[in-house]
Amino acid sequence: MSKLILALDQGTTSTRAIAFETAPEGGLRPVGVSQIALAQHFPQSGWVEHDAAEIWDAALQTCRQVIAEAGGVERFAAVGITNQRETAVMWDAATGAPLHRAIVWQDRRTAEVTGRLAAAGHEPMVQAATGLILDPYFSASKYAWLLDAVPGARARAGAGEVRLGTIESWLIWKLTGGAAHVTDATNASRTSLMDLRTRAWRADLCALFDVPVAALPEIRGCADLLGTCEPAALGAALPIHGAAGDQQAALVGHGALRPGEAKITYGTGAFLVANVGDAPVASTNRLLGTLGYDAQGQVAWALEGSIFSAGSAIQWLRDGLGLIDDSSQSEAMARGLDDNGGVYLVPGFTGLGAPWWDPDVRGAVVGLTRDSGPAHFVRAALESLAYQTRDLLDALEKDGAPRPAVLKVDGGVTANAWAMQVVADVCEVTVERPAFQEMTALGAAKLAALGIGLIGDLEDHPVEAPTRWTPRMEAEARERLLKGWRAAVKAAIVAVP
Repeated sequence: MSKLILALDQGTTSTRAIAFETAPEGGLRPVGVSQIALAQHFPQSGWVEHDAAEIWDAALQTCRQVIAEAGGVERFAAVGITNQRETAVMWDAATGAPLHRAIVWQDRRTAEVTGRLAAAGHEPMVQAATGLILDPYFSASKYAWLLDAVPGARARAGAGEVRLGTIESWLIWKLTGGAAHVTDATNASRTSLMDLRTRAWRADLCALFDVPVAALPEIRGCADLLGTCEPAALGAALPIHGAAGDQQAALVGHGALRPGEAKITYGTGAFLVANVGDAPVASTNRLLGTLGYDAQGQVAWALEGSIFSAGSAIQWLRDGLGLIDDSSQSEAMARGLDDNGGVYLVPGFTGLGAPWWDPDVRGAVVGLTRDSGPAHFVRAALESLAYQTRDLLDALEKDGAPRPAVLKVDGGVTANAWAMQVVADVCEVTVERPAFQEMTALGAAKLAALGIGLIGDLEDHPVEAPTRWTPRMEAEARERLLKGWRAAVKAAIVAVP
């Protein structure tokens, strides 16, 4: 009987565990899953929090359920973890109790801090060292806020009594009973505190953000031994032998392991990650330099572009406007129109991500006429995914990175075949959707399987052939649409008070 890998995928809206086994034709395939939704907390406008204790409880429950359904813990060889990135947790080193709700990656409460640092001229140094711009999106300013918000936390952190980390660090700490305070290099690369080339914390960056190095976890590779579960947690001393942030894990899951290969995950937001090879690429077009993976001597660097509103734009049509009862209705409504009627939606509900990085932009609908109806809003929301993806691919090309011939996609929105055809048409690229969609969990499982020697490489061996969409739009029509999109974005930016 084959050994299994337990992948723990802790996301923004849910926590899930998936068991994977080696397939006869190679690679890994899922054999069991458990999932629990995660409550979202919005204490103020622009603030987003999660309960770290709730995350731990859900992780434990989903893992135990999958282990039981798979036939018992003795069938499992290792644990792999993937997680929502940049979300900051602070906890008591002695008791393991969270000292504050976790500050989620979407949270904007530290915008004034990062804006002040940028105005003081620190961004070029930060970007050169980390690949990241100065933005509250990343963990460092969140850590500092937590230390200042909780009475006595900063002094206790200096005395070694407080721990700081992203979600995978928190989960590893809990799984190991406090024996391991570690992070993997991809998650560390999203904090604004790690030197991208040396993959080590930088004292000058920690000083800039006022975060004590002593409170941070040890940085390890993505397929290293990160700790050993205490038997009381999952029923045996399983090794935790793989970890990566969700978008990097998806890169591995898709098998985008060569320069020029790229994936985009269309979830609440959308995240394009492009493999740029064995050396970092400095972006001059507001993309993010990041680590793709560091696993058993295999290292790949990446450029990333973030779209803040993707699936959330479809949710807005449903929950905000009531134009659809279910997301699946959007495809038929969009197909029912001959064209977009000149209507464009700029989904700046929480600002615009790459390549603009403008947190003050708000959503805008441009081009409405008396002929515009609900279907035009729906179609404009779906088309905005393609336009924003095209902007990221154009920025990637301007940075000198190879433009992908195939764009590997995953996420809930990819169930909409019409929208994926528009992405292919607007971006002039073949779009490829794997039959199995849980790429983040698959990536974590592959890293863990590599770490313990269950598989020999990270190459993907899909059990089922992917679905593909190829470009078929005429160049003149494409350029007309893109011209309208660029005018709409300009109008939204100009409208900022």
